Amino acid sequence: MTYPTTPGARRRPWLLPLILVGFIAVPILEVWLPTVVGTQIGLLPTVGILIAEAALGAWLMRREGAKAWKALQDSFNSGKMPAGELADAALVLVGGVLLMLPGFFTDVIGLLFLLPFTRPLARALIGFVIARQVAKSGVDLSAMRVRMDIFTVIEGVPVADPSPNSPKPSDPNTVIKGEVEP
Repeated sequence: MTYPTTPGARRRPWLLPLILVGFIAVPILEVWLPTVVGTQIGLLPTVGILIAEAALGAWLMRREGAKAWKALQDSFNSGKMPAGELADAALVLVGGVLLMLPGFFTDVIGLLFLLPFTRPLARALIGFVIARQVAKSGVDLSAMRVRMDIFTVIEGVPVADPSPNSPKPSDPNTVIKGEVEP
């Protein structure tokens, strides 16, 4: 079976092996690092650090999640597009989950996503990677950057005068027939 491809689309044969290596390497790293730390400082301090990191992750996720949720609601209420606020909410969620998982490697990434002074860096890095991938796919990013002022009025020209027999616009069964001109 062949799948249709766009002319600008490229195959990435390295992506699947890279994901596979990640799924294998991260758990190995998550077992190896606590083992190394445990041999250096002992079993109980290592377990204590892991439990403290999980508790810190839950607390930070709750605190930063509440802030991100409030910022998201304020953005919606003001009529602003909540791009950064939505990304912050997602990063807080992922960062909290990563911090609650046992292991030191995911904790570092989770802290990068959760802490308010490192989250903008993580958001910018992820945004850069996504923008690069979108640009490689052939999408014009400059068209996406256009911002619309909410007070912009687009003038129109009436096509025909409404007749007295025409249905009222408030009627939910009204069907409007016509053509759209470019």
